[in-house]
Amino acid sequence: MFRQASRLLSRSVAAASSKSATSRAFSTELPSTIDSTFVEAWKKVAPNMDPPQTPSSFMKARPSTASSIPTKLTVNFVLPYASELSGKEVDMVIIPATTGQMGVLPGHVPTIAELKPGIMSVHEGTDVKKYFVSSGFAFLHANSVADIIAIEAVPLENIDPSQVQKGLAEFTQKLASAATDLEKAEAQIGVEVHSAINAALSG
Repeated sequence: MFRQASRLLSRSVAAASSKSATSRAFSTELPSTIDSTFVEAWKKVAPNMDPPQTPSSFMKARPSTASSIPTKLTVNFVLPYASELSGKEVDMVIIPATTGQMGVLPGHVPTIAELKPGIMSVHEGTDVKKYFVSSGFAFLHANSVADIIAIEAVPLENIDPSQVQKGLAEFTQKLASAATDLEKAEAQIGVEVHSAINAALSG
């Protein structure tokens, strides 16, 4: 009896969960609704203040996903002080994610990737533009748009290899002679960034 009851219960729970999983909409697909009862109660308590807004008031609709995969990837590449690429249509982008080099093509699954110091290459036909990025994030959307935000970036051809070697030597020396944890951390960051630039130039 208990065995049969548990079987029926598990079956009904599984059916309910599968139904909710298939019918549940994304929050950005739901219409923004305002609870009129709450607004009326709020006006009675604080008539001179606007009622608080929920996150749904600020959400935008999810970008439409094309029925077929587009032939180009749209890239927006921005820095805190400049916009390097805006709405640029390219064939592929390779980004230095913390999990490893990541190639992004049109139709890539939606992903958020953290960037580490390394080379980001933008491929447009036979033309390849390479940037050294320090860190940042890449937001890959379902509509084949990639938003890449870097803290610092510079075209690879603008980097002087001799200055990189000089900086690497200086930070290596600072790391060896560091007396405090702060000095060690700053020197370690300098060594890692210069080592990454040096590896990018030599490889």
